[in-house]
Amino acid sequence: MNFLEERILKDGIIKPGNVLKVDSFLNHQMDVKLLDEIGREFHRRFKSEKITKVLTIEASGIAIAYPVAREFDVPLVFAKKAKSVNIDGDVYVAEVESFTHKNKNQVIVSKKYLSPEDNVLIIDDFLANGCALQGLVSIVESAGASVAGLGIAIEKGFQIGGRVIRNLGYRLESLAIIESMDDQKGTIVFKEQ
Repeated sequence: MNFLEERILKDGIIKPGNVLKVDSFLNHQMDVKLLDEIGREFHRRFKSEKITKVLTIEASGIAIAYPVAREFDVPLVFAKKAKSVNIDGDVYVAEVESFTHKNKNQVIVSKKYLSPEDNVLIIDDFLANGCALQGLVSIVESAGASVAGLGIAIEKGFQIGGRVIRNLGYRLESLAIIESMDDQKGTIVFKEQ
């Protein structure tokens, strides 16, 4: 069992509807030492790639992606869920559906932050149905850049997202893959990696 799986078992809360709350250490209150460890682990897994940018989606993906970008010493770009007056010029746009929030958003990245020369590592906190990742992949490909890989902190292996992304031929690395959760018993089973 790895460091993230141990922390999920210790502090994660299972809610009805296949919801795993990790807000006490990952996406509301953040354990910065754990985030640093996540950054080092993704660097270890992808260090053979020539990463030029790390890409994530706001908001909870930023905390996971920041230490990864720092380990690679490259810029972190995050897709915004709303266009603001601060974003000028042309943008890449993708529509993504959130499993957690049960809504669809258009996410945008300014064209000045991704180029065909970039080799992009996509990072996010959760993978359920894979819509956010597919949207980020679409943005990278629209820029003519390369997808070096995708890194996920927690993958819900019992949902389709991981299979979809892997079947599309992308390298997907998840630190913790949950095979099953039972909110009645309070149990989580992880996939052996």
